[in-house]
Amino acid sequence: MQEKWTENDLFLFQHLISDDNDLEYAVQQSHDRQFPEHEVSKTQGMLLSLLIRMSKSKRVLELGTLAGYSTIWMAKAIPDGGQVVSLEYEQERFELASQNIRHAGLQDKVQLLCGPAAQSLQTLIDAQTEPFDFIFIDADKPNNPLYLKLCNANSEDPKVKGVRQFVEDLGLSDRLDSTGLQTVGIKGYDGFTLTLVKA
Repeated sequence: MQEKWTENDLFLFQHLISDDNDLEYAVQQSHDRQFPEHEVSKTQGMLLSLLIRMSKSKRVLELGTLAGYSTIWMAKAIPDGGQVVSLEYEQERFELASQNIRHAGLQDKVQLLCGPAAQSLQTLIDAQTEPFDFIFIDADKPNNPLYLKLCNANSEDPKVKGVRQFVEDLGLSDRLDSTGLQTVGIKGYDGFTLTLVKA
């Protein structure tokens, strides 16, 4: 099945998504350094871009920068004067993402923060940072509701349990409308959880 999913994704890439040298450069730099191949796929990157453009989001928060691939997708989607704030835990990844952002000429649209996400988020809160229009959480799995896998309901894997608990918490909140989109493709099983904070 994986071969068929990959074939379908490659067909979509070819016909729906134009080549982008900045994105290809970021992926190549990441792979050259043997970073985990956890970046979103091209179709997922385009989904992020479309969601940001359709919602007219100007301020975007990302948890989990890696090499900056999804960051570049989102920075290109926001209008002039907008900003993506991206949080990355590991120094080496932070440095490569910074390089890739500069290579793409997007340094004026992106603010990268290095350190544990919880600490960076608290710093933003303490600074009374302006609210964000769009948030993409793609960090460590125990706290990541966007990377849903089909798995055994009785799994003891803390990554699976963390995602499941987060999804359950989303469903219990009266302030949030949420949905989950499961996908299969070049990355195997993957997915997004989309949540809208009610006005």
